[in-house]
Amino acid sequence: MATLIPWFERVFRFDVPDAVFPNVLERLRGAPARLEERLGPLSREVLVRKPDGTWSIQENAGHLADLEPLWAARVQDFVQGHERLQVADLTNRRTHEAHHNEAPVAAVLGTFRSARQALVRTLQGLDPTAFSKTALHPRLGTPMRLIDHMLFVAEHDDHHLARITQLLGADGL
Repeated sequence: MATLIPWFERVFRFDVPDAVFPNVLERLRGAPARLEERLGPLSREVLVRKPDGTWSIQENAGHLADLEPLWAARVQDFVQGHERLQVADLTNRRTHEAHHNEAPVAAVLGTFRSARQALVRTLQGLDPTAFSKTALHPRLGTPMRLIDHMLFVAEHDDHHLARITQLLGADGL
């Protein structure tokens, strides 16, 4: 498998047209199903294994749920016309303290699905002019539009799904 670029080393281009909204919304809507399909057949032992002290598969899944409040808050930042998006906790303290490996995987997946459905409902209810509103992304130091933020979230989902595949190794096919 190709090397996975660490998330904080990723470079993003914010140049997609607003018209890709339906496509990006489908990626966001489909992330819980893709995650459930990926984790469903795995044993608890595989789900909670922490290779080299990194997050387990289940912790990667929990992390996606942990960030949903940030994504929702940032959508509101755009809607309310804030100049700067809310800052993320770059230490991922919430994920480290959540003890996702102690929870049933169904609970972790259910939390993500529920939160993501709420985010998608919010996005669907917005006036299309909202997708070109801009705000400064605090870590990247660059302005982004709401449509760019949506794509950023979808890329984050895919990053952790790819990490899960990486953790599965040759058995992850």
